[in-house]
Amino acid sequence: MGEVLAKRLKQNRLTDVRVEAYLNMTIAVQHLKAEVELIYGKFGLTQSQFNVLRILKGVHPDGHPRYEISERMVVRSPDVTRLLNRLERRGLIHREKSDSDKRLSLTRITAKGLNLLQVMEPSRQQFLDLLGSKMSDQEYLELSRLCEKLYAEAE
Repeated sequence: MGEVLAKRLKQNRLTDVRVEAYLNMTIAVQHLKAEVELIYGKFGLTQSQFNVLRILKGVHPDGHPRYEISERMVVRSPDVTRLLNRLERRGLIHREKSDSDKRLSLTRITAKGLNLLQVMEPSRQQFLDLLGSKMSDQEYLELSRLCEKLYAEAE
């Protein structure tokens, strides 16, 4: 067992390397999530809200229907409607009926939403720079490859 995990768990051995890997991934994810939520929290956003804004920025000035936003989210949210309601109340997004299909509502990022992402960028970049100091690009590529191996069949 790795010494950092052993120290964290206050034990020295695990009998299954898969359990050790799972525990390490779980702890790493929780650590990174906490760090990211501190950054987004300074701007009054959750990780999911930030993700929605980034998705919409990617198609700006066009928008996406709710189901498309939901499918593109990194961490899928069970209640995208409520998430969008909160962003709309803050004026960060705008929803309107589609011209081609009146049953469909399109969500677009507003100028205020774009501005917030721009204001957040230095904090986000600082976090990415900190991550970059932990491992090499090659190690990150290998980590990505290994993670994809774990969930590829689920997609």
